[in-house]
Amino acid sequence: MRSATRFINVQLIADQLAANGYFVVMPDLFHGDPAPLNPPEDWDLMAWLKGPLGHLLERVEPVVKAVFGEMKSALGCERVGAIGHCFGAGGADAAYLAHPSFVEADELAAIKGSLSIAAAENDSIFPAPKRHESEEILAQTGQPYQINLFSGVEHGFAVRADLSKPIIRFAKEASFTQAVAWFNQHL
Repeated sequence: MRSATRFINVQLIADQLAANGYFVVMPDLFHGDPAPLNPPEDWDLMAWLKGPLGHLLERVEPVVKAVFGEMKSALGCERVGAIGHCFGAGGADAAYLAHPSFVEADELAAIKGSLSIAAAENDSIFPAPKRHESEEILAQTGQPYQINLFSGVEHGFAVRADLSKPIIRFAKEASFTQAVAWFNQHL
């Protein structure tokens, strides 16, 4: 990791899922090159995604498919759920996304499992028009879906919450409860 500060919030969320009775696997989708916790203003997300290590779908998807395959075969998991914070959660029997990024219409239209989304009111990456378009597409898939909108929060609230602010703390905790309830129903 490049930063001296290690960002463990996703690991803490994984521990919470395990405490709720789920077998949790957390692969390193970014091959040891995570996005910075507090990026400088001149940090270029697209350069990181397309950079030398590459964090686009063609590099990440094989890891996800291998993990799902191992879970269903060697580990005996009948159904697999996936959580994505900013980043995708495709290919699972049930998925939960918090403040998704770069959602494409064709990806949503192709889902084969249930999908729950926790969205931020103030999100330049998943703004209201994209949320509404996503809802229209999901309604046409015939798959169970849910979109919860949390007011007063921004992109990243479910994983980078400022817990000293009650509205943000509530959204973070409620979005986790949303994920657990979704998996309890669909896995």
